[in-house]
Amino acid sequence: MIGLVQRGLRAVFMRAEALFNRAFGDRLNPLYHLGAISYYLFWVVGATGVVLYIFFDTSVAGAWRSVQAVSEGGFGLGSVVRTMHRHATDAMMLTMGIHLVRHFAFDRLRGFRWFSWVTGVVLLWLAYIAGVNGYMLPWDRLAQFVTQASFEWLDGLPGFGGRLIRNFIAPEHVNDRLFSLLVFIHIGVPLAMLLLLWVHVQRVPKASTQSPRPIALALTAALVLLAIVAPVASHAPADLRTAPAQLALDWFVLTVYPLIYAWSPRTLWLVVGAATLLLLLLPWLPPRRAGQPLQLTLHPGPVRVSARAGETLLEAGLRAGVPLPYDCRSGGCGLCLCTVHHGHFDAGPFQEAALTTAMRARGQALMCCAVPLEDLELEVEGVATLVGEGAGAAPRRWHATVRTMERLAPELMRMHIQLPDGEHIPFVAGQYINIILDDGARRAFSFANPPPDAAAPPSTAGDVIELHVRRIPGGRFTTEVFERMQVGDRIDFEGPLGRFALNDSARPILFVAGATGFAPVKSILEDAFRRGITRPMQLYWGVRTAADLYLQDEVARWQREHANFSYVPVLSHAADDTTWRGRRGFVHQAMLADHPDLAGHEVYACGSVQMVRAAVPDFLAHGLDEGFCFSDAFTPSKAIAG
Repeated sequence: MIGLVQRGLRAVFMRAEALFNRAFGDRLNPLYHLGAISYYLFWVVGATGVVLYIFFDTSVAGAWRSVQAVSEGGFGLGSVVRTMHRHATDAMMLTMGIHLVRHFAFDRLRGFRWFSWVTGVVLLWLAYIAGVNGYMLPWDRLAQFVTQASFEWLDGLPGFGGRLIRNFIAPEHVNDRLFSLLVFIHIGVPLAMLLLLWVHVQRVPKASTQSPRPIALALTAALVLLAIVAPVASHAPADLRTAPAQLALDWFVLTVYPLIYAWSPRTLWLVVGAATLLLLLLPWLPPRRAGQPLQLTLHPGPVRVSARAGETLLEAGLRAGVPLPYDCRSGGCGLCLCTVHHGHFDAGPFQEAALTTAMRARGQALMCCAVPLEDLELEVEGVATLVGEGAGAAPRRWHATVRTMERLAPELMRMHIQLPDGEHIPFVAGQYINIILDDGARRAFSFANPPPDAAAPPSTAGDVIELHVRRIPGGRFTTEVFERMQVGDRIDFEGPLGRFALNDSARPILFVAGATGFAPVKSILEDAFRRGITRPMQLYWGVRTAADLYLQDEVARWQREHANFSYVPVLSHAADDTTWRGRRGFVHQAMLADHPDLAGHEVYACGSVQMVRAAVPDFLAHGLDEGFCFSDAFTPSKAIAG
């Protein structure tokens, strides 16, 4: 039953969010910022409340007069402040309620999320109490009704037996101490809310408590306009000798108050208590999700994090301190797009415009929605922070100049960039750097040279880094390299990054490289040769055509000088090349044809996500131990990405 209700509500929210995306855009969709909007409205209520309190007379005789004076004074500003205070309260109750229902609809209340859910229910009750209490303070006819009805309702609890309402039988029974108590409640409850609001988001990774500025400005403008067009006015002063005959109720805050008399105080307590208990117990009611923590491997890197049962990929990464891209966190903007190339997952609810059928067919998912069902390996462009030792530390930023540029193939440029004199970058063969563009966007490129020889005397010149840059049609950085960049130009980058490095074991090594996936393999091989590693090493390098193979003389020299190394080039698009006498087809299939049993081997695969996603399952199916399968996948930046 609960699951059926959730599916129905989820469908409603998905349609509403799609409509709002068309109206406001995914960045400013208010349904994606309900929690932050509630925070903002809380501050509006607090600020206007402080102003009203300054002029409020906390006495029976002076309460109504002071509120009237505020409403009629200050050239209309007092009325604006009072009206904003009331309508911001109504809006906060509304956004908090929708926020609660939305999390229920998307089942974001179970497992580790129970804490935020339970504190959210308590916050809703505190906001309701503060709102009801606020209607008692003006001491007009509405305040009289709310106060008497509240105490009658409280008398419905065991132990009171009607004693509370006796304090409101005659005017002389109400004194200034009552108003001191009401004011204390009206200040104390919001302070308790402020503390609980801080507690509420502690288990939400990177929780946003600030709504986007355009939304905040629009809300403020709407509240001011509403205050001018439809100002709040008090009823006549309270008179306990008569009962109010006609009142204008606030249905956002005083929703249940007519039920006190339509039913009975005790019946209403039973209904409200049962509803509250149900809300508090929902995280543990069926349908329940069981599961164990799972391991996520994020590329480029790889970065490894642990995901709790029911946790999205984005939540797991943010909790571990990985700076993942995101915005709406609701499957609407598409900013947190990733490509899963190994493992099963639940894609979750998302907007079709953000994740099309074609994208899903390519194995792509939105991290804010996708929940892993087993250990996953995925590609996220721009992952720059490692997890483990040094987790959360920002990578160092470096400045270098272009030293040489050499076109090794029609679409391949070898660049050497040099650090200033005396600067040395400590890296491990197989790692990469992020080139930083003018607007802060990043493009990842692997070191193609080995680390400096630790036994060699230190150089006073800055380190030189070799990069292999393949032209991407429409790519911002690669177009710059091929068409405008010159020797002497400055390049900013951060690093070193990644953990695609040679494992220390005795197993024979198989390298599978696709296109410029050769660059980190070259770094690893040259470092291994220098260190005197004697394990058998074989490289399978796949490209489209023979023209895409570069540095062949260097690879041939490795074969001549190192008996433990061999090399197999493979062309995937050589159908019309009658001069090619080598292997054809997909590079990982060529390797498997030579090594049908990978038990006892160690495999390093580096290339596009598509290649790695196709290769790794085949490797494991041919007996490769998962603990000895290492991969580094990359995604070329598209033109639309800059």
